[in-house]
Amino acid sequence: MKALAAEIVLAEHDALIAPHGGVLRELYLPAPEAEALKRHSASLPQWTLTQRQLCDLELLLNGGFSPLQGFLGRADYDGVVNDMRLADGTLWPMPIVLDVDEAFAARLPDHAQISLNDTQGTPLAVLTVEDVYFPDRIAEAKAVFGTIDRTHPGVAELLDRTGSVYLGGRVQGIQAPAHYDFSALRHSPRELRDWFHQHGWHRIVAFQTRNPMHRAHRELTLRAAEQVGAKLLIQPSVGRTKPGDVDHYTRVRCYRALLEHYPSDHAALSLLPLAMRMGGPREALWHAIIRKNYGASHFIVGRDHAGPGKDSQGKPFYGPYDAQHLLATHKDELGIGIVPFPAMVYAANRDTYVPQTEVQANDEVRDISGTELRRRLHQGDTIPEWFTFPDVVKILRERHPAQARQGFSLFFTGLSGSGKSTLAQAVLARLLETSSRPVTVLDGDEVRRHLSKGLGFSREDRDANITRIGYVASEVVRHGGIAICAPIAPYAGARADARQLVETHGRFVEIHVSTPLEVCEARDRKGLYAAARAGKIKGFTGIDDPYETPQSPELRLDTSTMTVSEAADRVVDWLRQEELA
Repeated sequence: MKALAAEIVLAEHDALIAPHGGVLRELYLPAPEAEALKRHSASLPQWTLTQRQLCDLELLLNGGFSPLQGFLGRADYDGVVNDMRLADGTLWPMPIVLDVDEAFAARLPDHAQISLNDTQGTPLAVLTVEDVYFPDRIAEAKAVFGTIDRTHPGVAELLDRTGSVYLGGRVQGIQAPAHYDFSALRHSPRELRDWFHQHGWHRIVAFQTRNPMHRAHRELTLRAAEQVGAKLLIQPSVGRTKPGDVDHYTRVRCYRALLEHYPSDHAALSLLPLAMRMGGPREALWHAIIRKNYGASHFIVGRDHAGPGKDSQGKPFYGPYDAQHLLATHKDELGIGIVPFPAMVYAANRDTYVPQTEVQANDEVRDISGTELRRRLHQGDTIPEWFTFPDVVKILRERHPAQARQGFSLFFTGLSGSGKSTLAQAVLARLLETSSRPVTVLDGDEVRRHLSKGLGFSREDRDANITRIGYVASEVVRHGGIAICAPIAPYAGARADARQLVETHGRFVEIHVSTPLEVCEARDRKGLYAAARAGKIKGFTGIDDPYETPQSPELRLDTSTMTVSEAADRVVDWLRQEELA
């Protein structure tokens, strides 16, 4: 079975009515108007889109987020957050907003137009601002995610990395975002609907995934498709997923390999540029609406759909079947059939996969967790064929060769004088005593003298400093090295950004050096606290500028209650337990 080919040229109509999906609203302008708007956009205020905003804009423009015609204004936002409905009553569970900082918002005139650009400065669309508002992000987190626990990646994104001002208004599309990878597998809703029509696919069940697929997934999707008499659309999210997930390049290679193991003319593969929020039940409802827009007639909802795992207390954020229950509540107005399905497990005594709900008392159930799979890849141990296919294993082994050490970053954060730099040097010495792995040290003072020379100490400049450290650390980690960082990093948002950069390639280990302020001030080797108390230094962390204490660091160490050697041993012991050192 071959993946879909990019056969359809993008149409320029406002709406399309299809047997499945109803009205599809595309927001691209016809070519002459788009070219004129592109020229006009150069004179407008410029906004560079974040990765999430870029994904959201693409799905707004191509109709994947129909019926939305832009970023939500206040009335729609309040309706979505509180009731999962737009102001006109239409079911929509996830806020789609354009968040900006206060400084940018303050410069905008009434009814401003803004050029929305990719990171290369290419204008993709123009937003006509109809609403400017300050959201209550704590209330949004509680309503949308059901928690304010920052262990939840969606909550961490919302509270620590989202701008404090939301802009609402309609967007007009100039051009689609550029993608240079897997271009034959990237389809707009219109292209996918047309492909289904041309190939006689009338009943299509869509499957959402953000992980590599194995035999259990194949069995689940085959049974779900058979249950409703439909063809299968495998549509993985390849925008932003959960930090630490397998990169989408490797995943797509695995999906293409797996596709060959489906019956001929039974399954197709298409990529979805979605920035996931890991919002559990609400996200499942959102995924169903998006798949309806792409032309699917049915949607598979599995166990703990779009769940982010466990909270800081070790409890799952969502119940295993909460998503299925929520979708059942709204099945009559969704416009797409829901196919709830339990997890599939391997019964060794029967040499077959069975739904978890059909396991018998005498069944010998086997499974390999994600952690166990990574261990086997790392150690070079056998991965049994009952779990996955050899060609999928080959791709995973190429990406994760046996005995290869994963890169990681040790990110020490704490007040001035807490002992960060001294502890970082002690850990460096411990690592070099026993390993020949390359280690790069990014000390706060050294970075300020070189990498961040010219930056001041405003919040924006401090955030920029940490972003630069995070970027360099991510490059070290990408090549399998160790990056040891020791900045003050007082703001949670900037630390979260650094984490996101590093976790694209490896592990991020946040170590809060929690030495109390009074101890740090008593040490005051550089005389900085005394100068700050005397008013000679303004905006000094811990005195007249806040230090936002990490909520869930991997380690927390107080150098006033232990020696530097003891603290370094704690770090190295933790690394060994995690098989990083």
